Amino acid sequence: MKKMSLRARVLTGAVAAAALGAGTFGAVSANAAAPAAPASATAAADTAHRSLHQSTHLTADAAVKAARAVLEAAQDENQRVTVAVVDRNGNTVVTLRGDGAGPQSYESAQRKAFTAVSWNAPTSELAGRLQQAPNLKDIPGTLFLAGGAPVQVKGAPIAGIGVAGAPSGDLDEKFARAGVAALAR
Repeated sequence: MKKMSLRARVLTGAVAAAALGAGTFGAVSANAAAPAAPASATAAADTAHRSLHQSTHLTADAAVKAARAVLEAAQDENQRVTVAVVDRNGNTVVTLRGDGAGPQSYESAQRKAFTAVSWNAPTSELAGRLQQAPNLKDIPGTLFLAGGAPVQVKGAPIAGIGVAGAPSGDLDEKFARAGVAALAR
């Protein structure tokens, strides 16, 4: 096979790039000229598919609203707490550490929120289940202490609110319920 000169290789590369560019431009131009499919028809087809599942998620604004309500409820009772709000999948949406809250409260609040949404129950109720199934406490990311409350829509969990730092889990859970109540307003 004969070697091409540098000039021939550069020229061949330029021609190939121009052809590729023209083809891409033509494809973009052709797509831009085609009418777009109606969005509602696409959405209707997608939601009708049996392999799909729709779920409700808490917005970031709603999570912040709930977290602020928790901190306000705690401040009203002179308590220093941390609040965490997680989504349906247990991912943290927001965590707010109140002024003076202890360093351990950050992780505890997240774990309580995760536990509440995972089992769709207040963590005070779940702590009682440990008597029948003590190995539940071994599940990573969970914390079976009072202070977590699920956020529900039509009985299904969409988020969890966890609070830690008050002198008792009952107070933590009371503040978590204030966050849930704030979402109903």
